[in-house]
Amino acid sequence: MADSTTASTPTALQRLAEAHRVGTTFLGWDGEPKQVERQTLVAVLTALGVPAGTDEDVEKSLTELEAAPWRRLLPRVVVVREGRLGPVPVHAPVGAEVRVWATGEDGIHYSGTVDTSPIAEREVDGERRVSLSAVLPHALPLGWHTLHAEADGRQEQCALVITPDRLSTTQRLSDKRSWGLMVQLYSVRSARSWGIGDLGDLGSLAQVAAGKGAGFVLVNPLHAAEPVPPVEPSPYLPTTRRFFHPMYLRIEDIPEYARLDPEARGRISELAGDFAEANTSADLLDRDASFAAKLEALELVFRVERPRQRQSDFEEFLVHQGQGLKDFALWSALAETYAPGGPEWAEVGRPGSVEALAQAERLAPRIEFHEWLQWLCDEQLQEAQLEATGSGMGIGIMHDLAVGVHPSGADAWTLQDVLASGISVGAPPDMFNQHGQDWSQPPWHPERLAESGYQAFRDMLRNILRHAGGIRIDHILGLFRLWWIPQGSAPGGGAYVYYDHEALIGILALEAERAGAVVVGEDLGVFEPGVQEYLAERGIFGTSILWFEQDDDGPIVPEKYRQGCLTTVTTHDLPPSAGYLAGEHVALREKLGLLSRPVEEERAEDQAVQETFLSLLRKRKLLPVKGAASVQETVEALHALIAQSPSVLLGVALADAVGERRTQNQPGTNDEYPNWQIPLADADGEAVLIDNLEDNARFASLVKVLGTKSPRRVKSSGDANRAD
Repeated sequence: MADSTTASTPTALQRLAEAHRVGTTFLGWDGEPKQVERQTLVAVLTALGVPAGTDEDVEKSLTELEAAPWRRLLPRVVVVREGRLGPVPVHAPVGAEVRVWATGEDGIHYSGTVDTSPIAEREVDGERRVSLSAVLPHALPLGWHTLHAEADGRQEQCALVITPDRLSTTQRLSDKRSWGLMVQLYSVRSARSWGIGDLGDLGSLAQVAAGKGAGFVLVNPLHAAEPVPPVEPSPYLPTTRRFFHPMYLRIEDIPEYARLDPEARGRISELAGDFAEANTSADLLDRDASFAAKLEALELVFRVERPRQRQSDFEEFLVHQGQGLKDFALWSALAETYAPGGPEWAEVGRPGSVEALAQAERLAPRIEFHEWLQWLCDEQLQEAQLEATGSGMGIGIMHDLAVGVHPSGADAWTLQDVLASGISVGAPPDMFNQHGQDWSQPPWHPERLAESGYQAFRDMLRNILRHAGGIRIDHILGLFRLWWIPQGSAPGGGAYVYYDHEALIGILALEAERAGAVVVGEDLGVFEPGVQEYLAERGIFGTSILWFEQDDDGPIVPEKYRQGCLTTVTTHDLPPSAGYLAGEHVALREKLGLLSRPVEEERAEDQAVQETFLSLLRKRKLLPVKGAASVQETVEALHALIAQSPSVLLGVALADAVGERRTQNQPGTNDEYPNWQIPLADADGEAVLIDNLEDNARFASLVKVLGTKSPRRVKSSGDANRAD
């Protein structure tokens, strides 16, 4: 778990930290190992519920750590790969008659056997207990089962999750390349939009892209933000990762819209008409205005009586979503008036409290409204996916899962039992940011999440994958370890907390397998050895970005890229390729005061790196050896280069396809730059609508260079992967 070991003997506190999977060292920005400070270890352990403030606390916690498993008949949870279910440890009183069995999620009973030969024995709480080994049939199918144990009349149970050894959806793509568009949905509009791209636009975009040969559309996270304006513009800082943002609803596609009375229909037409001019403007997006107008329209549609079958469908959706949706809807109703993190939330307490139940009764109509909004999102997401696959896409819509959630959002309230409090997630200091990063997001509590049988993690994935052909996991390395920063500490004053990645990745694979979806992990940045190989073994695609595929000798040739990978030229944290080639990322960082050295040095190094890639393009005759190439020709050449890779998934930023130059998100900024507010525009700064995309010559020209054949991966020898 630690990035390095020290020659000195670990202290009791360090041993306690390591036992709870808290790293005691990490690599600093200079590549040298650093010791985690004592106060950080104490704070992180405290957040895990482990007393560690004094030497006496540490010793007691170490003793408790050893005794805790012996108090239970069964482990907290068992997550294994299909066909690999080995012996399960059982701890029972000495001489007790022990019985073990499993109940499949289909109700089938699986009997187990218990080896009565003790593995170990010890006294716990004045009782002699023995460790035994139980064996269950290896034939348990994939799925969520329940493991039971009984000893002298006492019963316990835990979740037993059988996960795929490897995703079969990945295997189906191994011999066939698929390319797709990467879009920020809110920025992609049509004549029918209300100033913001919506789910109707997503279906239309998928149809246009499929007509050009695309196999998928990868969208930004569509997670819900605040229930009323103002809303957080970043899709990567949502209030929840399980439910969706009603801002993306297409009002006119709601069936009850057709049943509105003339007055209500007229009012909605007025609201929609207010955005006709905004749709064709390349000025900054106004989420708050669009969302406010949609909420007014949705209130009118909500009052329409639903036909019997529609009401039945709504009620079935509520049953399927269960308590999770009820809790989210209650939070949404409360958050319409309660300020984030305000004192009122302390008075309400946690979900299920007496006050929360009283509020749920008082706010029943508003709760139904927010439940109804999620039902509509579900219906329109389904329709978008059907339009995508019905147009010939093999994957269809690929969703994006953010790293975490807002610290005062819905998940932070509804899932507080499995989230750590007093802790924020971020990144340690590195060569790009020597102060580290604080993302202001509470992390999963690894032990309480396991204790719950990973239910919240499962429910989140299941809901996102209900109507999706794929999912991208932002910072998938967070399923292995996360940098925990105690409240009040600087970003550098944190420690890595390690998760049971075998369980988390296994559950991810299980839910994707059941949904028939592919999984792409954004595996860029600092990670431990073996992580990428492990993900590939489980059938999880990695991520390659052209500009990052280089080493000390220059660009890595595309034949050396990974096959099981989504390969792209750019990402949303860089300018579109036209802007990147012009060095606009350097100019913007200078303007915002983000450079740590003179701009001339930064620009010179950037141009030198770009030239190594341009040289590779010329050597491969993708650009003319002599004479200047246009920006469009260079952008197409860059995409032709990644098409020479063996990667089975290629991504094309829609911004690149239409010539957009503006940066969508500038890391390291908040209010200094209008992140996530840039609408889609072309090279001339004119707004691009989906209505005109099919006949867009630049778009058509770019996608032609991608091809469909995936070249074989070549084996390297010596400098075979160098640009020369």
